[in-house]
Amino acid sequence: MSFSYPPSRYDGNGEVSGAFRPDATPREIDNGDRGGARYLATGESTGGALGLYRWEMGPQPGGPSGHFHRTITESFYVLSGEVRLYDGDSWRTGRPGDFLFIPPGGIHGFRNESGEPATMLILFTPGAPREDYFETLADPERRAALEDEDAAREFYLRHDTYWT
Repeated sequence: MSFSYPPSRYDGNGEVSGAFRPDATPREIDNGDRGGARYLATGESTGGALGLYRWEMGPQPGGPSGHFHRTITESFYVLSGEVRLYDGDSWRTGRPGDFLFIPPGGIHGFRNESGEPATMLILFTPGAPREDYFETLADPERRAALEDEDAAREFYLRHDTYWT
């Protein structure tokens, strides 16, 4: 199979348009010792090209079970610690440098079960608006609204998340 570059999206002679984010930028989601997330590049900031998030997990167990997306790919790159990654077939222990790519429709999940902090990058393509999804699940008050079955169904469908 042969792939080529997509059609040109820029026809100028170059411009200053980079976006630098210092490491010292505070987390957008900060749950203290339970971890949080840093929005490195959102769908909005990249014109829909991608969404890149640094996911920082505390030592407590947690993470989503098997699910899939119809419109986006999702990739995981472990930076530190151990992260359990579900590839639709089995749970694997991801360590620093390990990578998992999930195409649209691919069943996947992740969790920290190690009892130690862990960090990974999560990449979505194209750049879907995942921030509301993350912020709702991180906020106990907003998450409580999902106890209503109809509200939960609408929320997950709006965020292209289908549980298996």
